[in-house]
Parts: sequence; C-alpha cells; structure tokens
Amino acid sequence: MLILVIGLLVWVAAHFFKRLMPEQRAAMGDKGKGLVAVGVILSLVLMIYGYRAAAFVPVWTPPAMLTGINNLLMVFAFYVYGASAAKPAKVWIGTKLRHPQLTAVKIWAVAHLLVNGDVASILLFGGMLAWAVASVILINKAEGPWTPPPQAPARKEYVLIGITLVLVIIVSTVHILLGVNPFGG
Repeated sequence: MLILVIGLLVWVAAHFFKRLMPEQRAAMGDKGKGLVAVGVILSLVLMIYGYRAAAFVPVWTPPAMLTGINNLLMVFAFYVYGASAAKPAKVWIGTKLRHPQLTAVKIWAVAHLLVNGDVASILLFGGMLAWAVASVILINKAEGPWTPPPQAPARKEYVLIGITLVLVIIVSTVHILLGVNPFGG
C-alpha cells in the first residue's frame, strides 16, 4: 500500500504546486506545465499499480443494494464532469456548480467508498475525496466570489447526456474486462 500512498501524495503535490507555491510555479514558465503533467501521470501509474497490488484488508462489507446507488452516482459524476466542457456558456448544472470537475471527483469517490470496504479503497477513494474538498477550498480562497456563467443552448445538454451514456458504457466495459463487474454478480 506504500506505492498507493506515494501515488496519492504525488497527485496532491502536483495539483497543489500552483496553489501553494504560485511564485515558484510561475517562475518555471512552460517547463512547470511539463513537470506538473509528469507528476500527474506518475501519480496515476503509482495509484493504479499500488491499488491493484495492495492486499485486500476488509474493514466492512458493503450491502449489495449500494451497487445500484453507486452506478447512479457514477452516471451523475460523468454528467457533472462533462458540464465543465461547454464554453463560455455551460449546461444547466454547470451554471449551478463552481467546480464541476472537482464535484464530479467527489461524487466518484463517495460512490466508490459505498461499494468498497477495504483499506486500499478507503485510502484511494477517501484520499481523492479529501484532495477534491481541499482543492475547492484553496481555489475559492484564491479566486474570491464566483459569477455563474450563462446557460448554453439545450442542444449542448443533449450532447452531454449522450456523451455521458457512451462514457458509462466504455468505463463499465473496462471494469468488466479488468474483472470487476460494476453491476454486481
């Protein structure tokens, strides 16, 4: 689990670098973007490898009914994440949420915590939830009040719903291919 923890720490460091050390990050110019990108990719590799290699240490046994709740939350997480894409106007939910991507990470983390009761899952999904909450706090503190963007035309909403459904199918298929059936059974 050490590799998983190191991956989480690298993820947090890469993402908080700009917020906690803005002068140092700005002094690096474009090289800083590359460094952050390498940090993010490295952290993902470490987290995925560390999670998959971690011993299964049960803490609690999630009830089967939480699988359906997890799946609904995941559909919503994909939709919320995609709400950040339309620019400059946003789909309806994007006009209500200041940080749709970070909100989607929080939904994803909670959904996975509902159906995974082992130590590695609690570390990974709980760690990502804590990072997303801390990120929102840091960004809001740095940027001050938020002005909601204008609402996009209805067709963008329909496109996002279609993309959401396609992504849910793809991610579900990947989970099944990796031996984890997100639908139970």
